Amino acid sequence: MSEKSVIDLIDQQAGLNPRITALREKGREAFLKSGLPQNKEEEFRHTPITRLLQKNLSMEPKANKLAALSPEEIRIDGLDAYQVVFINGIYAPALSSLPTGSDIVVTPLADAVDGGNETALEHLGKYADPQVDGFVAWNTAAWTNGVFIHAKRNAIVDKPIYLVYWHNTESAEVVSVIRNLIVVETNAQLEVFERYGSTGNANHFSNHVTEALVHANGGLDLYTLQNDNGNRYQYAFTRVHQEPSSRVNTYAFTFAGKLVRNTLQLALDGQGIESHMFGLYLLSGDTIADNHTVVDHRQPNSFSNEIYKGILDDNSKGVFNGKIYVRPQAQKTNAFQANRNILMSDSATVNTKPQLEIWADDVKCSHGCTTGQLDEEAIFYLQARGIDKDTAKAMMLFAFAIEILDNIKNTGLRHHVEAIIRERLHQ
Repeated sequence: MSEKSVIDLIDQQAGLNPRITALREKGREAFLKSGLPQNKEEEFRHTPITRLLQKNLSMEPKANKLAALSPEEIRIDGLDAYQVVFINGIYAPALSSLPTGSDIVVTPLADAVDGGNETALEHLGKYADPQVDGFVAWNTAAWTNGVFIHAKRNAIVDKPIYLVYWHNTESAEVVSVIRNLIVVETNAQLEVFERYGSTGNANHFSNHVTEALVHANGGLDLYTLQNDNGNRYQYAFTRVHQEPSSRVNTYAFTFAGKLVRNTLQLALDGQGIESHMFGLYLLSGDTIADNHTVVDHRQPNSFSNEIYKGILDDNSKGVFNGKIYVRPQAQKTNAFQANRNILMSDSATVNTKPQLEIWADDVKCSHGCTTGQLDEEAIFYLQARGIDKDTAKAMMLFAFAIEILDNIKNTGLRHHVEAIIRERLHQ
């Protein structure tokens, strides 16, 4: 993969959706200026995503094809949800079930733009800045589809929106560029669950950007599950803008993949805002998982809490970089951040960097990180009570992860994630 091949893909999309030609051109100009991020850049210093993509993907310009997918492959027991499925970046209506009520709109983003949806056109490209890095610029210029979700004023959506991003690489490698836009209006409540998966052995790369706006007193729960084995490369960028008294909870579960890069940015632009960010990465093999987060407190009297935990085995590598910004006018801010890691092998590594930048003086803020191994005395204690060593380790690791699992509100989703963890820990 080369930057020229990316530009060729960008130029293929130049004539699509003329209503947003200016936005696409803005993304193209930003990409020509920045190119793909290199390791010398601070934000990508520990994550060689560009080098690995250049080595492992040809990026020959070609159209992705809609492939077959069994409903059973994406079904989750106990999860009652509306469903939106994309296969190789293409919307699959036969596998999707969209809500029909007047208080919620769920539709492919391309259809919303082509149909002249005023809310979609007003907010698309407003929050994810293509100057952030080359992948966001690429996405801005060349997204092909995604989902538009609009929870209207006072809407209490009865079921979660289940988004499935599936890649079929049985015949060739796949590159998908997905764009999502979520708007939650005043007093509305919405739950969204994203899941990545694939079939086939060829490499694939997904470049996903999600923009979200949560109006005053609105609520958004956003879950992301990345459990895609094999040669899977994922870049996911999420930007959430919060207005006064809104509530946002994000959950990131990364369990498999060749390289996964998650960037999550929250802008708290009002008083009375509450934000919680939960993350759990359970890595093995040679998986690389990189979580970059930003919480930007722009106004007084808001609260944010962030906790990310990692369990790393074999030759896996974890990266965590969390930033908290407290602006001069953001007095009475409460902001907390923690990153905790357990290394299960001598060859597993983690690079963690919590950061605080505070320009206000009447605040309560803290951050910290820990990295260590399982307590041998605690393992011995369990063995002394008749529990074998492997089971004792699994019990302690599950207890370590439960702090994140306990915050999952949706019962069906929690049971699904818990089952994956138990299987991985052989418990």
